[in-house]
Amino acid sequence: MSQTPPASLANGAPWDQPFLPPALPWEGASKALLRDVSDPWVTAFEADPGHDFSPNYVDTRAWFDRLDAASDLIRIEQFGVSPEGRPIYAVIASKDGPKFGSGFDPAKPVLMIQAGIHPGEIDGKDAGMMLLRDIAFYGKDGLLDRVNLILIPILSVDGHERASAYSRPNQRGPRIQGWRNTATNQNLNRDYLKLDQPEMRAVRGLILKYRPDLYLDVHVTDGMDYQYDVTYGFNGEDGAFSRSPNSSAWLDSVFKPAMNGALEREGHIPGELVFGIDDDEPKKGLSDGGLGERFSNGWGAAAHVPTILIENHSLKPHEQRVLGTYVFIEAALRLLADQGADLRAATEQDKALRPAQIPANFEAEETPSSIRPFKGVLYEMYDSAASGRKEIRWLGRPDPEPWRMPFYGSRPTLTLTRPTAYWVPGYRTDIIERLKAHGIEMETVEAPRTITLSMLRLVEPKLATRANEGHVQASVKTVEVERRNWTWPAGSVRVPTDQPLGDIVVLLLEPQSNESFFAWGMFPEVMSRVEYIEAYAIAPLADRMMAADPALKAAFEARLAAEPAFAADPQARLAWFYERTPFYDDRYLLYPVGRED
Repeated sequence: MSQTPPASLANGAPWDQPFLPPALPWEGASKALLRDVSDPWVTAFEADPGHDFSPNYVDTRAWFDRLDAASDLIRIEQFGVSPEGRPIYAVIASKDGPKFGSGFDPAKPVLMIQAGIHPGEIDGKDAGMMLLRDIAFYGKDGLLDRVNLILIPILSVDGHERASAYSRPNQRGPRIQGWRNTATNQNLNRDYLKLDQPEMRAVRGLILKYRPDLYLDVHVTDGMDYQYDVTYGFNGEDGAFSRSPNSSAWLDSVFKPAMNGALEREGHIPGELVFGIDDDEPKKGLSDGGLGERFSNGWGAAAHVPTILIENHSLKPHEQRVLGTYVFIEAALRLLADQGADLRAATEQDKALRPAQIPANFEAEETPSSIRPFKGVLYEMYDSAASGRKEIRWLGRPDPEPWRMPFYGSRPTLTLTRPTAYWVPGYRTDIIERLKAHGIEMETVEAPRTITLSMLRLVEPKLATRANEGHVQASVKTVEVERRNWTWPAGSVRVPTDQPLGDIVVLLLEPQSNESFFAWGMFPEVMSRVEYIEAYAIAPLADRMMAADPALKAAFEARLAAEPAFAADPQARLAWFYERTPFYDDRYLLYPVGRED
């Protein structure tokens, strides 16, 4: 389909002028951070008259190369290559010079900022350019006295270059935006656990190299209008469940008040990361959006990397969002300088945890856990000729009365028991490599080894009816545990759960986990049967089996009496006997990952 706008919009006006709701007025003090177009280090965002522009990949890299050449505080490090062959790079700001080689003083906290995992949501890149420039040349180098900074200006570099004026119709600027997904049509913020994509494996490697004490993942929202311009959250907020309870408590009690205060002083309105549960009825309630480990904040809690998911509000102007992000990053640097040791200590406590029971498969609560005040925006309903129903129209004016919103948190629907270790067969090199990319510790078997352990038989697994993120997903609600003597070939790995990433090991290798490799459809072979028996063979054999085994006959007759559909199905009846013969495929539905209890 053509990307040419219809005649009614082809007058040169940006798409957002005709149909997006009006923006709330804003004149924040953070506008003083903008530098004049005459400044030799002005960014493309600042130089644009409307502050509604973000530079492309080539121009962004050229600007950072110039900054690197001009300042001893700045250096660029390539850490990956995209599917289309573009270097993925980080910009590092540090006063740790030759004494530490390419590394950091281990005593200093490290702040990592990630922008452009969704390339249209690029506020972090433009804010990072401004702040790094101010650190290099305009008196803010003191920020690096006790903290080191890593900025990933564009993570999804291929998506960033699939840019146009028509990428994100629900977002106000920049006027040219990148595409949400990658060149391989993947959403990187669904890939933190399965690690399909080279971009995510690369960023995981960078995190393992530098071990950031705090990780900020910068996004822009979709959804309803409200007054907040910078919303952010983390797993464990307000006392909710977290796999890293100690660092989450620090983020709740120390980080959140400091960030809110810094943003408010600069004229921004910070808010918690929440999502409307019904776009047609904004006052119906809010949710936390889920705690899944496929997202950055869920992964961060499971990996014990304190992670903040920033969601700037899509209907606020690009200028307002960028300046709010600048304030956020600077305040985070100052806080880490003062109290980063406490966060690091809390994280070490979390890394030592080994919970015997691991909650999983979180879903929204059926009833609200609290009622929360919410700074809403006035709206009205109107009759739409296009939709044939009433639609919402946001009016661009703050509601003077706070809304009282039901809040629905998340609850686990599954509890997994932590085993001592898992065993992965050596022929599943793809699974082993993904585990290694996470930084998970494991022992490789050099020669075949036979041990007694638990194998899981999947009961009625289901395949999804459509693809998701390049996979046909699978699910299983029930498993049967079978104790087996099993021989693991050379190259197999034993993966202990007594390690800091042990929770991630469990979530990846338990097939019932909806974040597992099995759930992402990576073990389809266990659902294939390769041997059958004809009716002319199994029917006389079944008769003999009943004659020889009264208990078997009684069990069969009980099944007939209890299930009329089964009794009326000759094939199902014969299959029941076949499954109880030594001819049956013993490995059908047997999950090939062992569990050492």
